[in-house]
Amino acid sequence: MAGLSRRQFIAAIAGMAAVWAIPFEQLGNLTSSRAIGADAPSTLLQTIRFGSVTRGKYRKLVAAAGEAYETRVDLLGRAAAATRVNTRRSLLYIGHLSDIHIMDAQSPARLEPLLEQSQSLWGGAFRPQDVLTTQVAAEMVKSISQLRISPVTGAPLAAAFVTGDSADMLSNLETRWYVDLLDGKEIVPNSGATGKYEGVQGWDETYWAYHPENPNGDWFGDYGFPEIEGLLEAAVTGTVNSGGMPVPWYGVYGNHDSTFYGTFGVPAGLKELAIGDRKFYDWKALGLDYIGDWSTDTSAFGRSINTALRNNGMHLGSKAVTADPARKLLEQQDFMKAHFETMPNPGPVGHGFTQENLDTGKTYWSADINNCVRFFGLDTCNQVVGADGALPENQFLWLKAGLEKAQSEGKLAVILSHHNSFTLENDAELATAPEKLIHADELITMLQSFPNMVAWLNGHTHNNTITAHKKSDGGGFWEITTASCIDFPQQQQMVEFVDNRDGTLSIFTTVVDHAAPVDPSGPLTQATLASWSRQLAANNWIDGPTLRIGSELDRNTELLVPAPFDLSSISDADIERNNITNQARLMAWEAGWKL
Repeated sequence: MAGLSRRQFIAAIAGMAAVWAIPFEQLGNLTSSRAIGADAPSTLLQTIRFGSVTRGKYRKLVAAAGEAYETRVDLLGRAAAATRVNTRRSLLYIGHLSDIHIMDAQSPARLEPLLEQSQSLWGGAFRPQDVLTTQVAAEMVKSISQLRISPVTGAPLAAAFVTGDSADMLSNLETRWYVDLLDGKEIVPNSGATGKYEGVQGWDETYWAYHPENPNGDWFGDYGFPEIEGLLEAAVTGTVNSGGMPVPWYGVYGNHDSTFYGTFGVPAGLKELAIGDRKFYDWKALGLDYIGDWSTDTSAFGRSINTALRNNGMHLGSKAVTADPARKLLEQQDFMKAHFETMPNPGPVGHGFTQENLDTGKTYWSADINNCVRFFGLDTCNQVVGADGALPENQFLWLKAGLEKAQSEGKLAVILSHHNSFTLENDAELATAPEKLIHADELITMLQSFPNMVAWLNGHTHNNTITAHKKSDGGGFWEITTASCIDFPQQQQMVEFVDNRDGTLSIFTTVVDHAAPVDPSGPLTQATLASWSRQLAANNWIDGPTLRIGSELDRNTELLVPAPFDLSSISDADIERNNITNQARLMAWEAGWKL
């Protein structure tokens, strides 16, 4: 498989240098050297684990030894050839994020008091780190950027994918912050009153919430959570800057981008509540008047009393806050539209969604990142009720036809969805518009019929999990589920597709901690706030944080699969052109996109 001739190499370098206005010689040197990014911070070099107890049951986090790649041959059915390390070539190197859960923790529409009503049912209604999601997201983008050169092959990063739950609760502000952070725009993650925190973590009545200024007497203080003076003000007044993704990024719907709290349609009165000036701290009062179907008093008399109290500023179980129209809740297509209000770089405009999506309302897409791999971005969310998902039949048939076409064109196929195979069992449908829903078993069987379908990337469960979907006659595909940015361990991953040139394909997964330091002590900067978020999340006993890390076989791995076709049909020359394109883009990002 001949690579580029010297003349072709120089022409390719010159073309990309001109496109991105970067130095010709520097691009040529970087592309030629292909230095492996082994020194970039990742869990290959350092992990973060629980340390000693500091107070009560509260434990600090400490740096621990890194973890090497675990080789998995579940789908190969035999030992991998040792010589592959000398012959392999990278086909594509990407970042995978999921469940960022950007949150406007001050929104009146948040249902935090439901934690008091039931910890087991509503554990996600309030987390002690809720106010720090933007800082975590920014530090995670920095980590992805630091790993822009593969630690395995030295290939430059080509793209990044976000598999849903980017915002937490259909909020216009949350969605805007998510897009802006990935684009690299500075934000101040505040709503309501300027320069002031107005929310449950600052109120004496909310004994079920964590009060970082004075946790004595609340549930979290009793557990041993520390006092962190100034955290709330720093969280909502400081500027947050991620530096932006250095590569094009793509998004799909998650249940939190599609339904309220990832579970329900918007109840009566909730849109008004979201932009209004009352915020609840009592779960019993929260149900009255505003929440419609969730109301604890559905009588006309009860509703009239509560309406009168609200209109006179006397609604029980709530406090006055500053109204903010920017907190409006989104309609379903608004999430797609937000991806078109973006920066030209890193792009692409729409981030996977196209004008066809806006015109037709179709919420799924496909895209070729290079001439080797085609991605299919699915929408597995159920619009009726429930956090788990399914695949509507029309989307299933579209995907099947797309996989057939990719196979005929000699392209590897990767699917992206929010839900994983353990959570594709939602049967809810509208009686007035029934639709056949495809669940995990039927989807997996269809995917296994396409040898070129090698990986399924997803999230939803906030756990690191890797599952081999093996065919009875050998082969199959890998399902790779990443953890989240909101719950411990607050990790995401890098994924690389490698041709071993011996009839096998390797998929490397590298788990990434966000760039904030392990120890959160010191001034409350963006980085230390993100560090506090990770430590608070690690101690959130309601969430069961230790279970989310996964086993060693779910983290840093080399996942082997028989090559689905003769990969020599992908020429070295094409791969070199791809690498020159990707390296030039990275250089333009490093220069601040000066175009």
